[in-house]
Amino acid sequence: MQRRIVILALLVVATIGGALVLNFARPARDLPSVSSSISIGGAFTLIDHDGKTVTDADYRGGYVLIFFGYTYCPDVCPTTMQNISDAMDLLGASADQVQPLFISVDPERDTAEVLKSFVGNFHPRTIGLTGSAEQVAAVAKAYKAYFKKVQEEGVADDEYLMNHSSIIYLMGPDGEFVAHFTHGTTSDDMAAEIRKHL
Repeated sequence: MQRRIVILALLVVATIGGALVLNFARPARDLPSVSSSISIGGAFTLIDHDGKTVTDADYRGGYVLIFFGYTYCPDVCPTTMQNISDAMDLLGASADQVQPLFISVDPERDTAEVLKSFVGNFHPRTIGLTGSAEQVAAVAKAYKAYFKKVQEEGVADDEYLMNHSSIIYLMGPDGEFVAHFTHGTTSDDMAAEIRKHL
């Protein structure tokens, strides 16, 4: 009886061990792949800082750096835009293949005129984009960008803040997502990553 139990136990161990060996020995192509089904980017219609209606198709054929922010932002937006500008400078002549876009999440205050003044502080290739509240919400949704109006008590109605995500998106010539940069990425690192794709 005891011998039978030992044999059974050995068979169970051998079966489990064999299954594990077979599982790990399978070629990688046979293993279930873990890939993200989240798509980033998509079609949009907005207004540029010259008041002209533009779409995502207007920026195809080259790489696009997209950042969502607002001109009244006290720190993150100007810092990020400066990093983008510095990265563009580091790219030298290759910067002609990259189009930086600043998309406002504050269409209430960020008119084309306000945007033109704001982007004028950064790299000359930078274009500011705005639109209706619906258009801005649609493009933010396409890029999985978060924003929310914050009205503090005791502050004038037009002096609100906008909480927003601070990701920079690098999109390819075909409009497909290539890479992203988090807040605090240095201009050197950004330029180095962009250069890999040019």
